Amino acid sequence: MIQPVILSGGSGTRLWPLSREQMPKQFLRLTSSQSLLQQTLSRLVGLTDAAPMLMGHHSHRFLMAEQLREMDQAATLVLEPEGRNTAPAIACAALLARQSGDDPLLLVLPADHVIGDVQAFQHSVSLAEPLAEAGYLVTFGVVPTQPETGYGYIACGAPLKGGHHLAAFIEKPDAKRAVELVDSGDYLWNSGMFLLRASSYLDQLKRLQPTMLEACEEAVSSAHHDLDFLRLGEAAFRRCPADSIDYAVMEHCHHAAVVPLAAAWSDIGSFDALWTTVTPDAAGNATKGDTWLTDTQDSLVFAEHRLVATLGVQNLIVVETSDSVLVTRRDQAQAVKHLVASLSQAGRSEPCSAPQVQRPWGSFQAMDSGERYQVKHITVKPGGRLSLQRHHHRAEHWIVVRGTAQVTLDESSFLVTENQSTYIPIGALHRLENTGKIPLELIEVQSGSYLGEDDIERLDDVYARDSDE
Repeated sequence: MIQPVILSGGSGTRLWPLSREQMPKQFLRLTSSQSLLQQTLSRLVGLTDAAPMLMGHHSHRFLMAEQLREMDQAATLVLEPEGRNTAPAIACAALLARQSGDDPLLLVLPADHVIGDVQAFQHSVSLAEPLAEAGYLVTFGVVPTQPETGYGYIACGAPLKGGHHLAAFIEKPDAKRAVELVDSGDYLWNSGMFLLRASSYLDQLKRLQPTMLEACEEAVSSAHHDLDFLRLGEAAFRRCPADSIDYAVMEHCHHAAVVPLAAAWSDIGSFDALWTTVTPDAAGNATKGDTWLTDTQDSLVFAEHRLVATLGVQNLIVVETSDSVLVTRRDQAQAVKHLVASLSQAGRSEPCSAPQVQRPWGSFQAMDSGERYQVKHITVKPGGRLSLQRHHHRAEHWIVVRGTAQVTLDESSFLVTENQSTYIPIGALHRLENTGKIPLELIEVQSGSYLGEDDIERLDDVYARDSDE
């Protein structure tokens, strides 16, 4: 049996401002109507009947759940209290997979990759299966299509049926070294995807990283259910050393193998990688949204909320969102992460907070703000129910523009329909619900001395959230 394990812990900092800490790239619809996570789940169809195990950060739990709901996809949602890299995440998945007494093959897939040829991907998995059955820890090496400095490489060793012994991992090379690696024909891109038997991986971890395995065992044994989620034991998991499976295990394992993968793969790790998934126009430009390009060549221009016009430029990346604009040369695409790091160090909120904030009941987006006021567009999905709460520093005005709101205000309960409004005074106990069959949309105007999301005293919440979630 193949047990899919989807790793949803990536941050995607090189895709800022599209990707944020609160809305990382795996949840974005960058290349199709499905998010990268949803595409990852979709390519499992026909490969295995086992429900996937989805490993992710606890702050993204409602994003994961909502995207599964959109697909009507069953899955086990395992929450990490903080990121500890891939080796511990896979260890916890292996331990959980063995709790029933089974010992499945784990197909470990990052949630933020694109694969254009699903049939070729599934064929490579079938080639890897006998090797994993024989006890090899198998990774998939992407057949290079060009010299690439944004990917690590894998050196192929002696041939095996369906693949090769894994000889070595090569860090991301400079341009000259990348050409040498590709021209040799003996190196593949490191995809970060694996097929391995749960017990084989745990045996290697016990030999190579006993402290890590001990912490993961304790984190799994102390895990507890929270609504539809399984939370790993927080104290034990935080004690776990952070390391990738490559460094912690694969580099030191004598039974590591690599199977070639030629399936139009990309990790969408930068805007240059995103570029490869779109078809440019006659001038070499790739665009999305409301754009107007004049005398512009070989540029990527994305507009999310307003017209973006360019004139007399070339080899640029221009990305506009409601709160940020990025302009950089294409040859600086890999350095965007350094820009994001400097913004974070300066205390800016833009690397973390997303313009549209997802909640289990729906979403909200800031429209305008100033001294002592803030305006939001709120969408509550059918059946969505906000917590019963009060605010100590702000009042709110709600104007319904679509649907019907069920409002609780202190001791009363009433409906507010389209083109009607209501007022929530400071300190009043209140709740907003959508009991209808269409999304509820409203404009919320907040006013007061403090407008932070943590000014919420929750008295009842069906989603069991913290104060600022």
